[in-house]
Amino acid sequence: MISFQAFRLDTANQCLWRGQDRVPIPPKPYDMLRYFVENPGRLVTQDELLEKLWPEIYVNPELIRKYILDIRKILGDRPDKPEFIETVTKRGYRFIAPAVDKSEADTPDLKTANATAEDEKQEIVGPETSRRERGGLLGQSPLWLLAAVAGLAVVALAGIGGYLRAVRNRANGSPSNPSIAVLPFADMSPSKDQEYFSDGLSEQLIHDLAKKPGLKVVSRSSAFQFKGKNEDLRSVGRKLGVANVLEGSVRRDGNHLRITAELIKVDDGFQLWSQTYDREIKDIFAVQDEISRSTTEALKLKLLGSSGQEVPSTVRSANPEAYQAYLQANYFKVRGESKEDLGKALAYTDTAIKLDEKYAPAWALRASVENKMAEVGLANVAEGFRRARDDAERAIALDPGSASAYMALATAQIDCDWNWDAADTSVAKAADLEPGAAEVFSIRSYLSRVLGDLDQAIKFEENAVALDPLRTDSHNTLAYMLYVAGRYDAAKAELQKALDLNPRAAFAHLTLSKILIAEGKPHEALTEIEKEPLEWGKLTGQAAAYHALGREQESNSAITALIAKYGVDGSYQIAQVYAYRKQADKSFEWLERAYGVRDAGLPDIKTDPLFKSLHYDPRYTTLLKKMRLPT
Repeated sequence: MISFQAFRLDTANQCLWRGQDRVPIPPKPYDMLRYFVENPGRLVTQDELLEKLWPEIYVNPELIRKYILDIRKILGDRPDKPEFIETVTKRGYRFIAPAVDKSEADTPDLKTANATAEDEKQEIVGPETSRRERGGLLGQSPLWLLAAVAGLAVVALAGIGGYLRAVRNRANGSPSNPSIAVLPFADMSPSKDQEYFSDGLSEQLIHDLAKKPGLKVVSRSSAFQFKGKNEDLRSVGRKLGVANVLEGSVRRDGNHLRITAELIKVDDGFQLWSQTYDREIKDIFAVQDEISRSTTEALKLKLLGSSGQEVPSTVRSANPEAYQAYLQANYFKVRGESKEDLGKALAYTDTAIKLDEKYAPAWALRASVENKMAEVGLANVAEGFRRARDDAERAIALDPGSASAYMALATAQIDCDWNWDAADTSVAKAADLEPGAAEVFSIRSYLSRVLGDLDQAIKFEENAVALDPLRTDSHNTLAYMLYVAGRYDAAKAELQKALDLNPRAAFAHLTLSKILIAEGKPHEALTEIEKEPLEWGKLTGQAAAYHALGREQESNSAITALIAKYGVDGSYQIAQVYAYRKQADKSFEWLERAYGVRDAGLPDIKTDPLFKSLHYDPRYTTLLKKMRLPT
């Protein structure tokens, strides 16, 4: 126990007391305060603090000044009239209060300390609002800022680069788990109307980091699960399976722009790196170029296995209004699959392209929207995929380094063209450009599955799940492939994860009912399919389950309803049921309809267990040949 003025530092229990009251203090300010009181009256340099308190990791010196401010606030100290910590300009700090060792007899009751532990825990972690408040507000007018988002996104990369380079240069500093999640940047504007901007900034950071080989970067959908939530970063790290979390903020005040970013180690909540960038906005594009140049070296990190090639910022547009439209389009595209959301997304991409015809990201995004509209039946399948293919190729012509454009092109080539060689080339190119993106692993998995390589497909999807652990669709997709591979217990485990994340998850109950039928449990399968929220999925599962139970009249009723309601868009599912019921002629009739409309489910026919009864029919081989699939 070390006493100084009205305070006592309990070194045994690592806590601070004032009289009989315990004073909340975070772990790192406590460590710094203890070092000061154990070295009273002596000048302690910044380098000494760094060496003694953080010997094996790089810490931005700015963090020391922040912790000094925290300690002064806790102690009620004033920098102009210090009673405890004196700043010696350009040299360091000196603890000036008399410090006296006391016996353990004076230590407050340990039960009292334990009783306040939970109260202190919140103070140690700190609510998310306090972290956000340090960034300030985003200005009302977005146009000055919108053109610079690509530059803003790489600001944090510059700091991370400095941190990682310093770690690399220290003897014991290599990170054992190079993984990171970028939390969504909060919209702090008074009118709360800049959400598309803050989301776009976070998403660009994710894409930029995903280009670094060897770095695990959690995908957008999982990271954005924590949007607007006041959750302990340690809990966030555990749920996402990462060692580090990046967060930051943007503030504009008149012509002044402030960008802050923090890199936090999740196991102890320690801030590994933080930086604030202040710029005067006279020419926003000059500011963007300045920030981009400062990150060039950071993007060549050998620590993460980089090839040394620069990663260009491809999202910027010379027209800030075009970028604004692009951000709004992306906001609606990821928000949902409704006609309204996808329609707005398409309209905003049209606006962005009209404002800047050479804006490659807008062409790539429009291709992605058109793919989705064709997949969910909001556009003519053949025409929708054709437009998507054309727009993706235009985006690639404008920017050969666009991974999103190659993924959009691959989607059209798989779902509509059935051009597997071309799709393989597009997918491989996307993987070269963004090796750490969950979306890349997912599309590689899909292509492998279509071509019949289930083992490879499962491995790719497992990588996607690791990068996107809170996305229901990821677990659903992996579960389906495990079911196809006959690994029923593993499939059930993934389905349970999907339902834990979203009890109303589409497809989960349908897949589980198929597993139960395959296991010879049709009664359980029928009970399970009643929980499926998708009507066409429920009808498909009911038709199969009733058939497995020998209740043909009810099976017929289900398939009749399926045909009546989904005879245009559900050709593949209708063919599935007839194949399972061993009605080959009817199944091939509906497969031909699916072929004619380029049904997006048809590429799965090679691995779908429900079509096993058709495998020895010559019409099955003929269909595979028509689709250019391996026979």
